[in-house]
Amino acid sequence: MFFFDFTDRGSEFPLFEDIRNVTEDGKEFWFARDLMGVLEYSKWDNFVNVIEKSKEACENSGFDSTDHFADVSKTIQMPKGAEKEIPDIILTRYACYLIVQNGDSRKKVIALGQTYFAVQTRKQEIEDISKLSEDQRRLQLRVSIKDFNKKLYKAATDSGVVHYGKFTNFGYKGLYGEETEKDIHRRKNLKENEKILDHMGATELAANFFRITQTEEKLKNDNITSEEEANKTHYRIGVKIRKTMVEISGTLPENLPTPESSIKEIEKKSKSDTKHLK
Repeated sequence: MFFFDFTDRGSEFPLFEDIRNVTEDGKEFWFARDLMGVLEYSKWDNFVNVIEKSKEACENSGFDSTDHFADVSKTIQMPKGAEKEIPDIILTRYACYLIVQNGDSRKKVIALGQTYFAVQTRKQEIEDISKLSEDQRRLQLRVSIKDFNKKLYKAATDSGVVHYGKFTNFGYKGLYGEETEKDIHRRKNLKENEKILDHMGATELAANFFRITQTEEKLKNDNITSEEEANKTHYRIGVKIRKTMVEISGTLPENLPTPESSIKEIEKKSKSDTKHLK
């Protein structure tokens, strides 16, 4: 089975690795005051403002912020042997990711942090997926694709894309050797109202997930401002992922089998199984 290899790139980011903590059961976390120093914030109150924005973003994404931002206190040494208790916050990797996304983008270290935590978060997502069954992988990847397709749409719109369907087909053509969405739909023998992404296995979904996320990042990072260049970018990334699949597994995406069950059928079965357990 083909999965993209997100290797451990921690050694490239010593600033963030040096302040990373790990619990006895292997869970990693960061202290907000340590992160504040690395991100070059001199005042705690200013950094707290960034944290509050990040908590709001966390809640808006459907997560409980208390699961990712835990208030604690620590004792520091003062002159003449005195001690002082100050507030701190234990942060998950996701919390750190939100903080660097909401930080001062003018700072180079913020951009470095965005890369570090994005890579680490995605690496963990892939590791989590690898522990699931094929159907569970498909469900999780399909949800991720839906979320990131929204981000890609925004990035494409900001880059000047007006004809989003055409833009999407450039990505598919790059990944599937000039096949458009309609071509893939026809090859899979799907009904008119069925979506091709609902009839892909985990490997094929992973390839499309990578196509979507990498195109979104490329459009933003390269400040692309024309529809033509955005289309070419989507196509080139599709081609690169196609080549990577051949190099790693020797299997082209159009040669991957179409699962017997659709995503909707898996979701229906999952809801039915859950209902019977209650």
